[in-house]
Amino acid sequence: MNVTMVHKGSADIYNVSGNGSMGIMNVPANLNRTLDVLSVVTLFITMISLGCSMEVSKIKAHLLKPKGVAIALLAQFVIMPLTAFSLAKILQLETIEAAALLICGCCPGGTLSNIFSLAIKGDMNLSIVMTSCSCMVGLGMMPLLLFILSHGFPGLENAVPYKGIITALALTLVPCGVGIIINHYKPKYSQIVKKAGIGILIISGIIISVLSYVAVKDLLWMIVRPGILTASALMPLTGFTLGYLLSTVCRLSPQCSRTVSMETGCQNIQLCLVILKVTFPPQVIGPMFLFPLIYITLQCAEALLLALCFRCYQTVKPPAEGASEDFEQVAVKQP
Repeated sequence: MNVTMVHKGSADIYNVSGNGSMGIMNVPANLNRTLDVLSVVTLFITMISLGCSMEVSKIKAHLLKPKGVAIALLAQFVIMPLTAFSLAKILQLETIEAAALLICGCCPGGTLSNIFSLAIKGDMNLSIVMTSCSCMVGLGMMPLLLFILSHGFPGLENAVPYKGIITALALTLVPCGVGIIINHYKPKYSQIVKKAGIGILIISGIIISVLSYVAVKDLLWMIVRPGILTASALMPLTGFTLGYLLSTVCRLSPQCSRTVSMETGCQNIQLCLVILKVTFPPQVIGPMFLFPLIYITLQCAEALLLALCFRCYQTVKPPAEGASEDFEQVAVKQP
């Protein structure tokens, strides 16, 4: 089995002909090319911003005591891929849907985990190091995991564009390295780069969403299927939960456990989007290249809900005994 058979299967899913006339193929070439370029640019800017957040000294400190990073990598490249594989089997997703879910599950951690780690008062140094390490390790682990897990779906093992995935992963390391160099040699510019990057990411994200809607508006209802929505909701939630439980069992501090939880559940959606949109032929992937946009919507909603619950818990929980005694001692010393 090969790409042709997956193409035929995807045509059957969306009830369209197998002659390359899927919705995405009816879009003008310029619009399709614009989406490709914007996806790559967004990923490039994301990785530069990540690099600007990394400090060589802090990376060395965590690598010398790698327990937290090792647990995070274990969670990232074991829990999430197996969760994606299990959900695809349980929900009986079609081959191309399973491919999108597996690629998302095998992606390294995303930069959104750093934002949500801050929201739940996690260890920001650990979060940034974990994100950067997962991107580097993902260069080897992601193709390997996809090769192993894709054998569970007929025809998928020969349809996954391994060369394109490895190229995309390798290219993410270049802008990340550029960001590290900027932060190391010109630290005063790193804040400017990060702020500009956030603004550009927001704008490009809106543009990509609008253009994607225009590209597949006639097939959009076909991708919003119960199986896809269920998988998109359960996968990040499973990652958040199992990441925290694994960290707790391994006796990490509550702060580090919350950090690992966010790192596990938050995938690199920009990378996933680039892989699905650029490396797969349009007649094969069809509207499923929009899967990362569905996933990130539910991922952010769940992460925000967890952060809100944590903040509420922090508000109502009684102060720690040591903290209470310290407060009383300070109050006694005051005149």
